[in-house]
Parts: sequence; structure tokens; C-alpha cells
Amino acid sequence: MSEAPPQAGAFEAGPLLLGVRHHGPGSARAVRAALDAASPAVVLIEGPPEADPLIPLAADPGLRPPVALLAHAVDEPGRSAFWPMAEFSPEWVAIRWAVERGVPARFIDLPATHTLAWEEDTGDPEEGASEEEAEHARVDPLAALAEAAGYDDPERWWEDAVEHRGPGRSEPFAPFAALEDAMGALRERYGDGGRPRDLVREAYMRLQIRAARKEFGDEVAVVCGAWHVPALRAKATVTADRALLKGLPKLKTDLTWVPWTHRRLARSSGYGAGIDSPGWYAHLFGAPDRPVERWLTKVAGLLREEDRIVSSAHVIEAVRLADTLAVMRGRPLPGLTETTDAVRAVLCEGSDVPLSLVYDRLVVGDVLGEVPESAPAVPLQRDLAREQRRLRLKPEALERELELDLRGDTDAARGRLLHRLRLLGVGWGEPARSRGSTGTFRETWRLRWEPELSVRIAEAGVWGTTVLGAATAKAEADAVGARALADVTALAEQCLLAGLPDALPVVMRVLADRAALDADVSHLAQALPALVRSLRYGDVRGTDTGALADVAAALAERVFIGLPPACTTLDTDAAQEMRGHVDAVHGAVGLLAETLTGHDDLRPRWRAVLRTLSQRDTVPGLLRGRAVRLLLDDGVLEAEDVARLMGLALSPGTPPGDAAAWVEGFVGGGGGGLLLVHDERLLGLVDAWLTSVPADAFTDVLPLLRRTFSAYEPGVRRTLGELARRGPGGGAGAVGHAATSSGFAPEPDAGRADAVLPVLHLLLGRTPEQPPSMDDDLAGVGA
Repeated sequence: MSEAPPQAGAFEAGPLLLGVRHHGPGSARAVRAALDAASPAVVLIEGPPEADPLIPLAADPGLRPPVALLAHAVDEPGRSAFWPMAEFSPEWVAIRWAVERGVPARFIDLPATHTLAWEEDTGDPEEGASEEEAEHARVDPLAALAEAAGYDDPERWWEDAVEHRGPGRSEPFAPFAALEDAMGALRERYGDGGRPRDLVREAYMRLQIRAARKEFGDEVAVVCGAWHVPALRAKATVTADRALLKGLPKLKTDLTWVPWTHRRLARSSGYGAGIDSPGWYAHLFGAPDRPVERWLTKVAGLLREEDRIVSSAHVIEAVRLADTLAVMRGRPLPGLTETTDAVRAVLCEGSDVPLSLVYDRLVVGDVLGEVPESAPAVPLQRDLAREQRRLRLKPEALERELELDLRGDTDAARGRLLHRLRLLGVGWGEPARSRGSTGTFRETWRLRWEPELSVRIAEAGVWGTTVLGAATAKAEADAVGARALADVTALAEQCLLAGLPDALPVVMRVLADRAALDADVSHLAQALPALVRSLRYGDVRGTDTGALADVAAALAERVFIGLPPACTTLDTDAAQEMRGHVDAVHGAVGLLAETLTGHDDLRPRWRAVLRTLSQRDTVPGLLRGRAVRLLLDDGVLEAEDVARLMGLALSPGTPPGDAAAWVEGFVGGGGGGLLLVHDERLLGLVDAWLTSVPADAFTDVLPLLRRTFSAYEPGVRRTLGELARRGPGGGAGAVGHAATSSGFAPEPDAGRADAVLPVLHLLLGRTPEQPPSMDDDLAGVGA
């Protein structure tokens, strides 16, 4: 208990009602001053009463704001609510004040057991939101007061009225009395402001205040949203309040502290009680003096880290400009608007590009709170925390990339953990394309910890008490419940990536059963690539993939048999979809033949399937052209054979639409444009066919051709245009000249190639007499 006697008049009108703005540093300072002056016997705070046992954890140095109280339904963890608190939140200041002085502190808002059940029972559109988040569903008190004061910006009014005028030492209760009068006037005008639930909440708070007065006497301090103060001061009978609470639905709930972020306190994140500038407010609350100078110094440090030239003179000029702007605008001190204008003009040289970085990193910020191990948590959360410590993977609010080398034990374990969490629906990490090596032993992840992941972990806790056990159980259940064969094969790949050997047999059994029963070739073709990738790359993680081999071989066999009949009489959309399947199977067969011993006949048999597709008239032109192209790429068809097949496909007797589809299948995709650049005969056949298309049919084939040729590189399109402009009448010399001008020649130019050697020697750091070494080869690979 505080030894200082309470200031006279603190409790004359009854309980000391301290109406605040949620997450307002000015309110937080005023609350601290008022509590110091009043020295109440108990502090009552707006929040769920089930969290009372969690209040003593505020004394633990490991509980560092921003944090939030998380309430979730035991039987339905996804039904949850948050009560966020930052260091500058009045509620947090009140909790810390009470804990430091040994004064009892209690939460007095409507219990979470009713809040969560009420949302389920009524279908409240604000499902999952905290009570603070619902504040802006009614009239905005700040906006109303700012308008009455002649301000068009509530944030600017709040800064002038509260933030720039520190709490009076002689009159610490005056700001709260003035705010209570203002809110009383607003409630007289707007009533409950469109939130009938407030009547129930306020009835419950009145009952809790009465109970505290019976226990502690009149020395009761209440910290709550300013909107509620007039209702808590109003006279109401116990009977009437209890009548409002009668029959409320209930749910069994659990509560704990979870980390929060400044970004999630921002209004732009969708948080209803959010503020525009949590980073700025944290700075105002923490700066002991000269807040503008300290802020601009912080901005200068950030810009220097981004390699922008910012000197001390820049900071001095920015401070002077901010002060001048405040005077010109009639403000008591420079606010965020003035400092932002000064930063843009002086430190950013008028550019909004670096200014956006300042806004993102400092005005909003990515500060992530911390919660101690002693805080209640589901077993899965505790196991995840142990894994994070063991693997040195600290959750961070700022997004970062993580490069993993799977040949190392630690990185391999990190990759398995992230894959297991993804399987559980905890998206802490998202796979990203590597900017360096593309080897199978590399993984790149984009990591960012969001507060909502705590809810996802609570939801995933139904699957097990450890990350490994929960991921295994979830994979087995997903396999049994999967509807599509491709989903099961993708799940098998996930099991290998996540290192779930116990789940793999169950997944493989389901996969074998589904594959045996599924007669749809498109489903089989869609499932094969993921299965082959698992076979090919699973051993990088040291996983046994033997169980996949038989299923993959059987799946490929059924695709070979069923694909030609499945490709007949398809419409345009179905042919486009089947083309994707054919390409995927082509790549999968190549990998499968290299991986499985004793299956050397896979490639020849697949090529026979492609030959069948290329020669069957009932197969759409798109697929026939694609089959010819794949056979050409594999070296099975010679250029003369391809020219003959193209000539047949583009003959006058072929409908223009079918011929255009054949061209799209053949030259569409990677390398199709270069194929026409290098082979004059193929380009001539396409050109001759195109010029012979009747005018009335040309408009029908034009969209197909534009789709095909627009995918080529600009240089390839330019070269094709030059070749087409010269035409076959230009002769071989003309075409050869065009090929040379585009970078290609009939024969290599040895003289031009030798001219590059001195530069290469200089880059490799050796003399021309030195023979190439293995290091040179590796350097070339790395480059």
C-alpha cells in the first residue's frame, strides 16, 4: 500500500472515475498522476474479470508491452477476443501502478465467458473483436469533441488538448472531471451511441464497483473508457442492473497474455480502437524531455541506416522548421503533422519515398512485446517456444528473409519446424523464391510474427501437445478427409518436407486407395508431379521415400494408358487445362526415370504416348502441337519431321481455328520464339499459313496468336518482326543478316570470341598462360 495520504477531495463524489482514451499517452500520464495523488485502496480496470489472476505477471520483467489479454473458448479456440495494451495505455499504467505498490487491482468489464458466447448466440458482426475494438461502432467521442472545438482532425485536437499539456500537479483530477462533463453532454445527445451492449457492460461494471466499495470503502479508483464514466456515475438500482445481466449466454473460456505489436495497434490494421501513430505515441510517452529533438534524431538515424546523407545540421534545421510551423499554425508545440512536414522538407528533400519508410518504421513501428514462460499457455505453445529457443528462431514483427541450407542439421530442423507449422495452419513463415542458388538443398522463407498466430496455435492445440505430434495427427486426419487425389499427393510431399515419418504410411495408404479408385486421368496427371518431387528431393532431408516408388510407378502407368483417350473431343477450355497436365507429366516422367532404378522404359513409353497424341486427328490442335514440341525438345523428332507435321497441320484444308491452336501448342511457352528465330523453315510455314488465312476467319484466330506471341521476350519479338518483314524473298543472305543482327550467326565468330578472353582473365585473376582450375569452374557456377 502507498504510504502517501490521499489528496483531499479525491473521493468526495464517490469512487474516483478516471475516464481515458484507450492507448492515449496523455491519458496514461494523467492516470499515473491521479493515482499518485489519490492513493486508492483498490484499482478497478476495464477488462475481463477472468484475467484477474494474470495481473501479478505484470511485475515480471519478462512481460514487456505491447501485449494483449487473449480470451478464447476452450471448445472452440478460434472464437477469441483480444484486449491489447501498450506501454502508453492507461490500463497498463494502472496495472503497473497497483502491482508496484501492492494495491489490489481487478478487471470489471463484462466477463469473457459472456462476451464470446454473446457473439455466438447473436451473430454479432464484430465477432472476434475485443470490446475496445467495438468502440468505433458508435459515435466517435473524439471526433465530436474536436468538431466542437473547431478542429477538423480529432488526432490533432487530442495532441493539442492532452498530449501537449501535461497533467497538472496541483489539480491531477481536473482533466478527468472536464472529460466526464464532455462525455455526459455527448451521451445526453446521442444516448448509448448505437451500442446497446454498452448498457449490459455498464450494469456489470456498476455491480463490481458496489462490491469493491463494500470491501474497501470509498477509496476506489476506476480506469475505464471515458464514454462509460457518466453511466457509471448515474444512479441505478442493484435490481435493475442484475435484470440486464439475467439470462446471458456462457462459454467456457481460457485467458492468457500474448505478445502484441505496435502495427496491430494502428487503426490501419482494422483495429477499431486503434490509433494512427502508435510509434509516435510510444515516443511521446517515453521521452523525458525535448520530444521533438529526440524524435527527429531517431528519424535521422533510420535514414542513415538506409544510406541517405543526413547530418546534424539537417536535424537542427528540421527542429527549427517544426517549431516555426507550430507557431504559424497556432499550436502549443510541434505535433506529428509539423514534425512530418519538417522531415519531408529537410531530411527527405521533399520526397515522399523515404518519408513512407519513416512512417512505416517509426510512426507506426514494428515493436513486438514479450511474454514470460510463467504465463499460462496451451502445451503446444510451450513446445513451440522451446523449439524456437533451441533453433534460435526468435519471433519478430518485422518481416525478414531466412535462407536455409538443408545440408546443415540446424537449418534442416528449422525448415521442418516451419513446414510443420504451415501444415497446422500457423503461417509464421511463407516459402519464397531464393535469389541465390536454386539447388534442392536450399530453402528461403519469409518470416513475420503476427499476434493472431497465438489464436492459430491455440486452435492447433487440439491435435497434440507438441508441434511434431500435432502436425502428425493433422496430416493423418487431412489425408483421410481429403477429397481430391492431388490433395493427398500434395500432403505426402508436405509430410516429407516437414519430417513426419509416422504420418507418411497413413498418407500413402490413403493415396494408394484413392489412386486405385480414381479413373479420371486429369486427376492422376495432376497428382503425379507432387509425388515425383517427393521421390526426387525427399532424400535431401534424409527421409525414406521408398514407400512412394511403387505408387508413383503405378500412377505413371495409368496416365500412359488413359491419356490418349482422355484427350479426344475436348473443347477449348478443357484442352488448355489438359495441356498443363501434359507439360507437368512430361517433367515428372523425366525426373521419375532418373530416380527409379529398373524403370528405364518410362521415357520411351511416354514418348510413344506423345507420338500418338501428335498424330491423332480427334485430339485438339493445341495438344497435337504441344506433343510435337515436346518430342522435338527431347531430340526424338528431327527438324524435317517437325516441318512435315507442321505443314500438314497448317495445310489449307485445316480449319483456321484448329491451325492457330496447333501453332499455340507448338511455339507457346518457353523457347518457342527462339525456335522460330533459328529455324527459317518453321517460321516460313507459319508465315505462309498466316498470310493465307481468309479475312473473315482472321479475326477468330487473332486472339490465339496474340496470346502466343505476346509471351515472348521483347528481343525475340523484334527479331521475328525483322525476319517477317524481309520475308522468304529476301534470300538466305537477308535472313542470315537478320540472324546476325539479333546476336545469332550461322557459324561462331572465333575472332570475336577471342576478344573476350583478356577480360575473362582479368575477372578470374589469372594470367592467360595459367590453365583453368576447379576454382574457376566453381566461380562460374556461382556467377
